[in-house]
Amino acid sequence: MTLPITVPVPDAEGIYTFPDDLYRAHQTWTDHLAERHRAHDHHVIGLKAPHGGRPHFIERRSPTGRPVLAIEPHHDDFALSASGTFLASPRPLTVATVFTRSTSVHPTLEDTYSTEDAVSDLRNREGAAALAPFGATRLLLGHKDAEPPYRPYSEDRLDQITEELRQIVEARPEAELLAPAAVTRHPDHLLVHDAAVRLGCRWFWEDLAFWSTYALAGCDQHLFRARTGPVMPPELVDISTVILDKTTVLRMHGSQMRPERKMYRPIRHAWTTAADLPTGGAYAERFYRTESP
Repeated sequence: MTLPITVPVPDAEGIYTFPDDLYRAHQTWTDHLAERHRAHDHHVIGLKAPHGGRPHFIERRSPTGRPVLAIEPHHDDFALSASGTFLASPRPLTVATVFTRSTSVHPTLEDTYSTEDAVSDLRNREGAAALAPFGATRLLLGHKDAEPPYRPYSEDRLDQITEELRQIVEARPEAELLAPAAVTRHPDHLLVHDAAVRLGCRWFWEDLAFWSTYALAGCDQHLFRARTGPVMPPELVDISTVILDKTTVLRMHGSQMRPERKMYRPIRHAWTTAADLPTGGAYAERFYRTESP
């Protein structure tokens, strides 16, 4: 697929202007899809960001192939880290979200969503909106997320969540498992990764958590390599043709990053990741796959 508009990249002049360049390109793409939607193109569906209510449009995907069971710590983790791959190559998808109770929103929204129930409801609706284009089945485990100052998770909690996930996995024996690689020190990501490994998962996404560093600081990378060594070689997926649709998916999670133009951060990382693509694509997502036992 070739996009009918030029997608900016954060080099040359874009080193200064990329956030606004991406914002404008995405708006142009949204306007293009809105026009198709008004013309009753049934391949285009409307989405509404749960916070703010802003309308967006995206092409409906038609999943094929082996089903995938993605296990995400929080409602936005699949969208941030792996959504481009499934927009480009849709597969039947189930997303199990482990930590669905939270008080975590952007600081500017803390007065608006001031209780755990209010935040959890908002983030649940954001997760539903973000996964709508994939036709995904959603499963919510209902655990409370970790709060700073972070501490290691307990073995008892790991055991409990592993057993809850085991029931989900065993009910879907045909599905390929996908989980976070835990390129981060966030205890929820580490726990979900370890639980997925216990359940036989061999395919992992590079976590792009909502940190100022996006969990990709040198110290996090060092600790990740120390934990995994050479057993998790990286593999890249070219998402250049769907990068504006991934931006749409990310905009469903407005409680986590504001204003909208700041959604450029994970997109910029996708551009950096693509530097290692042998095909020369402009944007990519990184995954890791362990060898068969």
